[in-house]
Amino acid sequence: MTDRATRTLVLGGVRSGKSAHGESLLRAHQQIRYLATGPVTTTDAEWTARVNTHKQRRDARYTTIETTDLAEALRAAPDIPALVDDLGSWLTARIDAVDGWDSGSDIDLDADITELCDALAAMNADVVLISSEVGLSLVPPTPAGRLFQDLLGTLNSAVAQACDRVSLVVAGRVLDLPGSSVEDHTGAPVSAAQSAAQSGPAAAPVTTAPVATPAPVTPGPVAEPTPVTASGELPDPTDAEVFDPITPPSEAVAFEARERQKSLTKPPGSLGRLEEIGVWISACQGQCPPAPITSPSVVVFAGDHGVARGGVSAFPPEVTAQMVANIESGGAAVNVMAARVGASVTVVDMSVDADTAPHLSTFKVRRSSEDLRTTDSITLAEARAALAAGRAIADRLVDSGSDLLIAGEMGIGNTTPATVLIGALTRREPVEIVGRGTGVDDHGWMRKTAAIRDGMRRARKVVHDPLALLAAVGGADLTATAGFLAQAALRRTPVILDGVVITAAAMVANELAPGATRWWIAGHRSVEPAHQIALDHLDLEPVLDLSMRLGEGSGAVLALPVVQSAADILISMATFAEAGVTDRDDAAVPEAAETS
Repeated sequence: MTDRATRTLVLGGVRSGKSAHGESLLRAHQQIRYLATGPVTTTDAEWTARVNTHKQRRDARYTTIETTDLAEALRAAPDIPALVDDLGSWLTARIDAVDGWDSGSDIDLDADITELCDALAAMNADVVLISSEVGLSLVPPTPAGRLFQDLLGTLNSAVAQACDRVSLVVAGRVLDLPGSSVEDHTGAPVSAAQSAAQSGPAAAPVTTAPVATPAPVTPGPVAEPTPVTASGELPDPTDAEVFDPITPPSEAVAFEARERQKSLTKPPGSLGRLEEIGVWISACQGQCPPAPITSPSVVVFAGDHGVARGGVSAFPPEVTAQMVANIESGGAAVNVMAARVGASVTVVDMSVDADTAPHLSTFKVRRSSEDLRTTDSITLAEARAALAAGRAIADRLVDSGSDLLIAGEMGIGNTTPATVLIGALTRREPVEIVGRGTGVDDHGWMRKTAAIRDGMRRARKVVHDPLALLAAVGGADLTATAGFLAQAALRRTPVILDGVVITAAAMVANELAPGATRWWIAGHRSVEPAHQIALDHLDLEPVLDLSMRLGEGSGAVLALPVVQSAADILISMATFAEAGVTDRDDAAVPEAAETS
């Protein structure tokens, strides 16, 4: 930290180099907090690559903190230099938090902006804030576009007044704007250039030299697995929410598989969707015909939820621990179904409100989650630990030879947080998405609806931050499931999704690792109304529809033989040429009788 903290606002257009310049202003510091206001929550591969480029450019001095409350983040460590990137994303989150996009000019964020500026003024260490200059960017000519433009202009002006220096970056070149002078150590005003000379390289502005444009991110080989010790200890959760770009299943192999389907001894398309499932398996494996699916694995993530104490389930919370023991001993429905199709079953205690056997609780984060109606289900640190656990479990199975994964769940009350996640991400009303879960009566349904309403209200402010969303309303079991599903996609391993709870976790997993959904297939359609909404959101069509609502991974396990058969058709079914059967396209067409 310098003798006097310098606050700098860096403005610029899209890809102008403003973030790189902001980083250069802090290059002399050995510890920097990177306050990220715009985590990746999109399936836009280009945007994901852009964010990853920023992350790869920052070295070990940076500690990344994803937040939508900049004032609180700045006040939390006023003596540590900070880089805020960017104010536009923070503003978007504030507008989201008050449902302000349809409010026109009536929205009032003056208190939020004042609080941010006060926190900025209280900083004792250098701080750099990145923001878009609205005059340099195209803004949609819509009410929402005009609202954002006006509010961002107001925000930039207010923050500029709280800063010592304002720089404008255009085409990689930096200009210190007039009037952004700072005082020297005696209190006398000096120019920006003089200040740079006094402060050293940490505050030196670049006035004419271009800022290097970061190299584009290109997908590399299959990602390395998340490390886990031989004893199964919890891996390091640092940056557990950061995923490399997801490589999609092979389109070239998918084309080859479709062509092979046409050559098999059947009318084209006569096996219906079974043919497309076989194509998907081939594309996931990167070969046609595919290898048979011989080592499927089911992992049941177990956890209790504080909201269950509010009467949202037909069963008491202690049933969770009892059912974990039942699954472990092989007596649950998922065990019976898995045994029939040759799948292994593992149950993992992430947050059961009881002591379980040591081999079940290796990755346990805590006993029960908190009540999502009134407080965060788990802390951000616990969410990172749970996410890292899910990733490590997926790695362990893939490394041991599992060729298809299924996630199941066990937790009394867990359809409530699942429905909150689905409602928050799809912006549906609670009454549209609330189901009966384990079979609640009308009074229980009303209590559950109220709980989901309260949870969705709390989720709204973090809906654009997947990790914070899971911490706020998800719990350790759903968070671990999200990590498991995303890591399976990163490791190029197909997954069959189960019901509403697993699909809710999958929605967040696809926000953490955009494109992961292409490695998943929906096993069945639950009777829970939120499940169809979640499937539509992920653009997935279920294999089965048996009016099930059990959970445990049971619906996905029932769909497994269909997926295995789809692969077997491509592997073992004879072609027309092999069987000596005349293909329709090869059949001779009799010549029409000649007429005079």
